[in-house]
Amino acid sequence: MDVSTVRALAAPEGQELLRSLPPYSDSDVLTLHDRLRRAGHSSDLTAAALTQQRLRARATAKFGEFAADMLFTPDGLEQATRLEVAVAHAHRFSRASLAQVHDLGCGIGADAVTLSSLGVTVRAVDSDPVTAAVADANLRPWPDSRARVGHAEDADFGSDPGRNRVGAWLDPARRTRGVADITGRTRRTFRLEEISPSWDYVQQVAAAVPATGVKLSPGFDHAAVPNGTEAQWTSWAGDVVECAIWWGPLVMARGRTARVMGPDASPIVVTESMADPVPPSATSLTDVGAWLHDVDKAVIRAGLVGAVTRSTEGMESDEGTGYVLTSRNVSLAYTRRYAVHEAMPFTVKSLRGWLREHGVTGLTIKKRGIRLDDEQLRRDLKIGTKAGSGEQATVVLTRVGGSPAALIVSPA
Repeated sequence: MDVSTVRALAAPEGQELLRSLPPYSDSDVLTLHDRLRRAGHSSDLTAAALTQQRLRARATAKFGEFAADMLFTPDGLEQATRLEVAVAHAHRFSRASLAQVHDLGCGIGADAVTLSSLGVTVRAVDSDPVTAAVADANLRPWPDSRARVGHAEDADFGSDPGRNRVGAWLDPARRTRGVADITGRTRRTFRLEEISPSWDYVQQVAAAVPATGVKLSPGFDHAAVPNGTEAQWTSWAGDVVECAIWWGPLVMARGRTARVMGPDASPIVVTESMADPVPPSATSLTDVGAWLHDVDKAVIRAGLVGAVTRSTEGMESDEGTGYVLTSRNVSLAYTRRYAVHEAMPFTVKSLRGWLREHGVTGLTIKKRGIRLDDEQLRRDLKIGTKAGSGEQATVVLTRVGGSPAALIVSPA
């Protein structure tokens, strides 16, 4: 797809064509292609429209009903901020009473669209012409907001961004152009020194523009968090999707925070003030209580497992596992709680014997802090995932007090 095709899809005739397409189905693509060609649509426009039909079907998971009115690229959709997360970003800028935000590295415009919907004028740029054209098309309901081709380093924030209520939002490229993975997509990079624009430039922008935010990889190093900022790790349905750094008036709680989000619950924010600075750790299996808390990954990434140990009066099974053991019957919105039925040193032989003794023929395996191949372990245990005629059990394989342990649990 080129820029002219994007513009054709964004034009009224192109939008009418897209709206006329039925829900996407792999089996109907060739028939639909032939019908569109017979109707007089060019080969390029037909191919682009069918690609959009497929991408919109995929995008519903991220954008809900709004996907039906948006344009996408494959990489752009994969990298785009989920709608609910973008709304959380936009509310920070809106609460800071900003009139204009420069979205540098805007991608397909997910953040620019949510900012615009809250009344903030957006000046968006992306270095890729097709991506910039897609973002500009997605911004068409807000004529004051535009996306154009450009480089973040060329942004002009004016003489006094703070007084003029100007902010900046950066989403540096974390993919290496020209280097593809096995799926054909550009290779993702997790190294801070390889992002574009550079981390040094991001910090220069933050020094010039008080209201600055940047979206980075969840693997962002705690040691690199700038003084006075908020570094927030966000999860969606248990998966960590980003670490965002916020400066100036966009900071809500200095230091490291975690935002836990999901489709069926209100967001939960965990801060350093809620946590034990150094969470206590178990020393042996005798410290295993009646309950185990599987801590949300955003909380783990933010280094805030101490919020769980403080709330439960418990202890981490071992440093860095993200499993908290406690005797207190406490429920937390940012953990998944399990009742502990048995705790034993882990060996394949001892676990296999316990499963046989208790008539267990179906096993769910959870593990953290232990490197094991699940399929090989199942072969060694001679057990599958479904119970069949026997009992079903869940085992947590982890370290307790520095030693491998097997905890037989059930969801509470």
